[in-house]
Amino acid sequence: MYQRSIDDPAGFWSEIAEEFYWEQRWNPDEVCSENLDVTKGPIKIEWFKGGRTNICYNAVDRNVESGNGDKIAMYWEGNEPSQDGKLTYSELLDKVCQLANYLKSVGVGKGDAVVIYLPMLMELPIAMLACARIGAVHSVVFAGFSADALAQRIVDCKPKAVITCNAVKRGLKLIPLKDIVDTSLVESAKNGVNVGICLTYENQSALNKVDTQWKPGRDVWWQDVVPNFPTKCDVEWVDAEDPLFLLYTSGSTGKPKGVLHTTGGYMVYSATTFKHAFDYKPGDVYWCTADCGWITGHSYVTYGPLLNGASVLIFEGAPNYPDPGRSWDIVDKYGVTIFYTAPTLIRSLMRDGTEYVDRYSRKSLRVLGSVGEPINPTAWRWFYDVVGDSRCPISDTWWQTETGGFMITPLPGAWPQKPGSATFPFFGVQPAIVDEKGRELEGECSGYLCIKKSWPGAFRTLYGDKDRYETTYFKPFAGYYFSGDGCSRDKDGYHWLTGRVDDVINVSGHRIGTAEVESALVSHPKCAEAAVVAIDHEVKGQGIYAFVTLVDGVSYSDDLRKSLIMTVRSQVHLLDDVWSNNLITNCHFLFLTTYNFP
Repeated sequence: MYQRSIDDPAGFWSEIAEEFYWEQRWNPDEVCSENLDVTKGPIKIEWFKGGRTNICYNAVDRNVESGNGDKIAMYWEGNEPSQDGKLTYSELLDKVCQLANYLKSVGVGKGDAVVIYLPMLMELPIAMLACARIGAVHSVVFAGFSADALAQRIVDCKPKAVITCNAVKRGLKLIPLKDIVDTSLVESAKNGVNVGICLTYENQSALNKVDTQWKPGRDVWWQDVVPNFPTKCDVEWVDAEDPLFLLYTSGSTGKPKGVLHTTGGYMVYSATTFKHAFDYKPGDVYWCTADCGWITGHSYVTYGPLLNGASVLIFEGAPNYPDPGRSWDIVDKYGVTIFYTAPTLIRSLMRDGTEYVDRYSRKSLRVLGSVGEPINPTAWRWFYDVVGDSRCPISDTWWQTETGGFMITPLPGAWPQKPGSATFPFFGVQPAIVDEKGRELEGECSGYLCIKKSWPGAFRTLYGDKDRYETTYFKPFAGYYFSGDGCSRDKDGYHWLTGRVDDVINVSGHRIGTAEVESALVSHPKCAEAAVVAIDHEVKGQGIYAFVTLVDGVSYSDDLRKSLIMTVRSQVHLLDDVWSNNLITNCHFLFLTTYNFP
């Protein structure tokens, strides 16, 4: 399959795209049109040009019409273990249509932006799907961002409406989301953007209506209006290259980048990557711990799973509340078969040992997944041996907000895994490792990770800033998409992500990736978590500073500090012993005695 996807990408992706409903088929001569070389003109990526479809229809209606209307589309687990809910595909369709009809009634139409600032309630993916149904462009903002960050995004995309809720509880902490939105709307107005509608869902498990600040004429309670609308809503058929969503990601200049994804290619790619990278079966219960405020929540909580007719678990709470066994309690409660999470969570749970894992069965688990950063081998082995009982393959996925879906990932059972390696590229993905001059390296090597050709899930531009789009991603190495990540390839062809190339410490002219040092530190049996940054050094230019969280019950000592240094020194294999002694001797540490999961 991979070889065909490279030799005949148009034929390969067309066959997959035929599995979905298209109101109008794409031009067979324009399955893919691209230019990734800035020296040959403007960057252009187009897939399924001329095709007309709707991702909401394919994710929801298509499942109902195929006889799966009574299948559970979403399970919801609240902050407290006693809070839960569920929706079948038929019930989901009704709720999506009601919200879509409401949005149309207040003037939201095709091409209009809607900002969504919600916690992990079922209403969050419902809002995304409702926007997609009517051709509106949703911009989900993580409901942990500040009022300033939210205001920045509102000012940039100028939405017709903002959708939020009154508050959310994460563990014992109450977060008044509506107050944050109010502040951001005041700030947005100062910058010339006045939002006419703030639709607010009453999250009764967090805060009552009476305790919520209100602005008549702008603020509307979801429960007061949305349920009154019809449960049927016509689908807005959109072109394959029409925008689907904006998702803002951090930028080196401080101004967030509005990553723009379009409909057709993203639909096909998110569905296909989900299906194969998790070996999805119709009876699976799938849980991704990511928030929909991130790309993982778009592709692998909402669109990818629902396009495959999956049953998805949505979790509002914190994974260590009321105790560190919460994740495994949820796995047993719902019979979760596929569990997709981040190395940060894995390492934080490692810190509490195996007690909270072993008290639960976890026998339903079949496939595990990792996302968000390179997973260090120690955490990978704990995840595999302890959580998965040494029987569940791990899909260690590398991808980005910009790529829309998995780029390098194992396929469960297809080839041997190496702890910490993302292994091989997904269908249609042609990775290249290049040196600083853009020369492609062959065989065993280390350098900058680029992609040679486009893929259906690729983002099309940065909203309102085409120059930044081309400068950031395509000018560094002409003819390639530049990921911004470093990568090594071993003698067996396996890929090892080394972190962002700007996360590199230059010590005495030697470039050391922060991820390499962090991975070495957390391999120490007394280190639970580590973060590494550069500090100025009058002789070496830069030195290494490590923030270290110790395992429960372990106290700081100078011997421990020396032991950590020796661990780093022994594992940064790129350096010989002489350089290792010179560069790693004066590693500075800040030991953190408490750890609070965000």
